[in-house]
Amino acid sequence: MALLHLADTQAKGTVYLVGAGPGDPELLTLKAWRLLKNADVVLYDALVSEQILSLIPASAEKIAVGKRAGSHSASQQQINRLLVTKAYSRACVVRLKGGDPFIFGRGGEELQALAAAGIAFEVVPGITAASGAAAYAGFPLTHRDMARSVTFITGHGQNAGAPIDWQQYRQADMTLVVYMGILNAAIIQDGLLAAGRAADTPVALVSCASTPQQQCFHGTLSELGSLVNEPQLKMPALIVIGQVTALASQLNWFEAAQITPPSAVAQR
Repeated sequence: MALLHLADTQAKGTVYLVGAGPGDPELLTLKAWRLLKNADVVLYDALVSEQILSLIPASAEKIAVGKRAGSHSASQQQINRLLVTKAYSRACVVRLKGGDPFIFGRGGEELQALAAAGIAFEVVPGITAASGAAAYAGFPLTHRDMARSVTFITGHGQNAGAPIDWQQYRQADMTLVVYMGILNAAIIQDGLLAAGRAADTPVALVSCASTPQQQCFHGTLSELGSLVNEPQLKMPALIVIGQVTALASQLNWFEAAQITPPSAVAQR
């Protein structure tokens, strides 16, 4: 990995790889909040919510390095170079990622680059999108009567590389969470149906999870390819496939809270 090697000087700062969670700033860890408040520079992804970005002090340098399907503002190599060079001039460098940096966040790759350059670093975990989206959409990821296991996969770039073995995801008692799968929803649908997963398996798309803009779209596996074409569907969005998603009709506390006037809550 080619990195910019600075002369025989010692790096001044530490790079903090921080998970921003699904979007609600109140879901940040205390350590993440403290680091943001004390950051000299923050390199942030496109998936970090505006509410969380507003916590960054005006004195800090803010650098957008977000990557979304079809629109990359910086290559991974450029991000690695920035992290290394910023650590030589800044004391507190925050690399802010949506969700958890170690779950489909390329956090490991960035730490490898820092380690190769001799840069000090720390990792601050965040609530991953699957946990945040499920909790705020009103369904568990596991349930002893419905889902004995949960699996996280990425739907990004499914047209390249070795084909996915969909057979391993066909079990009715497995919850399947697909990160970055919206553009390939039809491929995911066809793969699971061909593997034998039931066409009437409930699915949910959770958009902008845990934020005031959150929306949930429910359907069945046979409808997944068309469900992603909902005009109101905004990114980021997560696909959850499994029986547990049907529990949202009973357990969707967040939607109820959004429509309950604050005065009514205070009177309880």
